[in-house]
Amino acid sequence: MTTVNLLGIAEHARLGESPYRVDRDGAPYVPAGDGGIVLDFQLGDSVFSLHADHAAPGACLVHPDPAARHALTTFACIGNPAQVRTGPAAGAQGVVLGKRGEEGRVVVALQSEQLALLRPGDELLVRSSGQGWRPPRLDSEIAVGNIDPATFAALPADLANGGAAAIAVRAAVPSKLAGNGIGRPAVSWDLDLQLTEPPDGGQLLLGDLVAVTDLDARYNMGYRRGFVTIGIVVHGASPLPGHGPGITPILSGPSSVITADVTSEGRAGLTLEALQLQ
Repeated sequence: MTTVNLLGIAEHARLGESPYRVDRDGAPYVPAGDGGIVLDFQLGDSVFSLHADHAAPGACLVHPDPAARHALTTFACIGNPAQVRTGPAAGAQGVVLGKRGEEGRVVVALQSEQLALLRPGDELLVRSSGQGWRPPRLDSEIAVGNIDPATFAALPADLANGGAAAIAVRAAVPSKLAGNGIGRPAVSWDLDLQLTEPPDGGQLLLGDLVAVTDLDARYNMGYRRGFVTIGIVVHGASPLPGHGPGITPILSGPSSVITADVTSEGRAGLTLEALQLQ
């Protein structure tokens, strides 16, 4: 497994020539929270708790050079350490929570008081590792990606002697709910779930593990009967048609070797405490 130092730039919130987008019912809205540095959203919050668009819990990192931006988004993995190198928050330690498409963004969480000091344009060092890694006992039909090995070990995942994986998840949804991200490479995009409320009347929180049935995300994400993909919820809901809460995929393969067990007891995913950000 290779470790690579990457440079990310804290993104400034961006808008096009018009401040408005059009929601699924045809009404205009201002897409607050889409990118940039979001201060009032963190792991454990409901994805529907903010009146915002694709809000991510922390800072979105980008790079002005397109090739470097693609490398940043592809190589960074959930759980990788990120350190602020410039500005008033210099020295602050954060953690990669996931990634988003739309030209490529890496989502980094920091403690709230340090995040408040972060400025758009500040530089962060991401120490990336995990892409290309796989647990030694994992079944060869299961693809794993986008996650630091130490973070994977902390998730509620059990590997059987034959390499099959059993994962505790917050929710399981069908691939017909898959929106933005379909057809895109799983190592550099997230997948939006077209949800306007929590599935099955339960909860859906930032950091939760979610299973998507009949979805193959080993390479480019797309429908495949009999497959299942496990992802971590990395951003909030969206009023935009075809969009919604986003997951970064971490496991994908045939349902014969991946079992997703829906649980409502405790957290099934990443927490601030587990990432030592409390």
